[in-house]
Amino acid sequence: MRYRILVVDDEPAIVDLVRQLLLRRGCEVLTASDGDAALQAVYDLRPDLVVLDLMLPQLSGWEVCRRIKEDETVRSTPILMLTARREERDLVEGLELGADDYVKKPFSIAELSARIETILRRSKKEAAGKQIQCGDLRVDLENESALLRGAELSLSPTEFRLLEALAGRAGKTVTRESLLSCIWTTAESDTRAVDVHVSRLRRKLADGKSPALIIQSRRGRGYLLQWEIET
Repeated sequence: MRYRILVVDDEPAIVDLVRQLLLRRGCEVLTASDGDAALQAVYDLRPDLVVLDLMLPQLSGWEVCRRIKEDETVRSTPILMLTARREERDLVEGLELGADDYVKKPFSIAELSARIETILRRSKKEAAGKQIQCGDLRVDLENESALLRGAELSLSPTEFRLLEALAGRAGKTVTRESLLSCIWTTAESDTRAVDVHVSRLRRKLADGKSPALIIQSRRGRGYLLQWEIET
């Protein structure tokens, strides 16, 4: 299983350090430098773990943690806090909000790696059998497979990631920029790559049965997955 991890910190050197560690582990790494961007990434991209600094621009790490843990659609997302603060009450507050663990700055790579490994191992056990159900569409996150009306869809890894992102927010628009992150192409790529993969995914969802499961284009915004309303 390839883990998707969101690293949130406004210090580029810290982000790069953690990113390199995770890439060596074979993880897919997403990054954000402020609280608002972090929350958007959690909702759009559903990371397997958030490595979250507490002192962030816009929304603090505490507030990001609180909002994640109060929303039942994403509250199961594990959070590892990074903090330069030494006061015990600050750490206790983060843990009481639902964070899974914390590491104090400056940290050693060995300690950070061990704590990430522990959280991922625990969350993998908890996620066994975890699925996204959207009517007659079932997306199996553990096995990276999807069934439409009981028939398994033949999806590429990229198409599965796109379907996961869209089904996880069924009925809501997911931006093309967020979907581009799912594709995980090179930095030179643009959002036109999303259109190509969404077009292929559309064809695979078109099984000729009613109601149809459709991906709607929202001009200038993104895409939305929903069941066609029968008239």
